Amino acid sequence: MSVLDDLAGGLVVSCQPLPDDPDDPMRDPYVQARVAAAVVRGGAVAIRANGPADVRAVRAAVDVPVIGLYKHGDADVFITPTAAHAVEVALAGARIVAVDATDRPRPDGRTFADTVRALRDRTDALVLADVSTAAEGVAAVAAGADAVATTLSGYTAASPPTDGPDLALVADLAAAVAVPVFAEGRYRDAAQVGRAFAAGAHAVVVGNAITSPLWLTRRLVSEVRQETGASLDHR
Repeated sequence: MSVLDDLAGGLVVSCQPLPDDPDDPMRDPYVQARVAAAVVRGGAVAIRANGPADVRAVRAAVDVPVIGLYKHGDADVFITPTAAHAVEVALAGARIVAVDATDRPRPDGRTFADTVRALRDRTDALVLADVSTAAEGVAAVAAGADAVATTLSGYTAASPPTDGPDLALVADLAAAVAVPVFAEGRYRDAAQVGRAFAAGAHAVVVGNAITSPLWLTRRLVSEVRQETGASLDHR
C-alpha cells in the first residue's frame, strides 16, 4: 500500500511561516516542528513543510508523512523550482515532494518531467504536482506525478483569483486523472473541507487557518474593524 493510501480522507496540515513576511516570528524549524507535533496530535495525517531545515525538524518530531517543498527565488515558478531543490527536499526526509507543475518556464530550464526523473533516479520520494488548472494536472500525471494538488489555483495567469477554495478544479481533476487529488488553497473551515471531499478530494490541505497566529490575528483584526470600526491599534 502506498503512503498516499494512508492519507485518504484525511487532513494534511501545512506548517509554514507566512511567505510574504520575512519577520514572521514562526520562521524557525524548531517552532514549525512543535506546531507539526501539535497538529498531528490533533489528527493531521501528514504535514506539508517548506525547505530542508524545516523538513528535517518536522520529520524528527512526527510519525506521519512529510510533504516537502522548497520555496526559492522570486520568479513565477518558486515552489520547488528546480530538480536540485526537489532532490534536496527528498534527501532531507520528505516522503512526498511537492513541485510546481504548471507549464511556466523553470529556472533550471528543465521540464516538470525532468524533475520527476531526477527524483526517481536519486530518491524513492513520491511526486505531488502543484497545479492551477485541470489541463496542467492531466499533463503532470502524464509526466509521472503520483498525485496532483490544486495549490496554485488563483495564483497564475491561467487561473483567476478567488477568495475561497477552487472546488470546481477539485471536481475537474478528480474526473480527469487516475491519481489522488489534494485540495489545497484557501481552505479555512470545516464546511469548505467537507465540500472538497464531496467534490472528489483524496485529502485536504489546510495551512494558515490552523498554523499561522500572524495570519489569523491579522484576519480577525481586519474583520473586527470592518464590523465595528474599532481601530484595535497595537500599543
